[in-house]
Amino acid sequence: MAGMEKDTPLPEEIRLHQKSRVLELVYDGKAYRLDAEYLRVFTPSAEARGHAPGQEILQTGKRQVELLGVEPVGTYALKLVFSDGHDSGLYTWDLLHNLAIHRDALWQEYLDQLARQGASRDIDSTSRPPAAHACGQHH
Repeated sequence: MAGMEKDTPLPEEIRLHQKSRVLELVYDGKAYRLDAEYLRVFTPSAEARGHAPGQEILQTGKRQVELLGVEPVGTYALKLVFSDGHDSGLYTWDLLHNLAIHRDALWQEYLDQLARQGASRDIDSTSRPPAAHACGQHH
């Protein structure tokens, strides 16, 4: 099935803790707590990941983002709804399991990337200004 490797375990439990902004996934009796900021910066949406390697956009300014909802998508993914309006990424079971078991390494890689680019968890620099129109009408 799309979005599922044959050996990817399904979470036994999925709990949204809105107050603490955490999605808790339980695999083999072990709970993994993934906070909203972490899930938001690792969104699988094309808007953030691009359509080809090298088109990724570093997600910044997401420290205060909240996870408002979790919706199942078929039998292969979850759609997460965030307070910044983002809801277009489908988090497959494969992706969620990977984010859970590699959380510390992935988070450190993200923090290192922010530092290299001089970006911030508090200031959203991912928004791009609208493109200027070259209509020849302006003097």
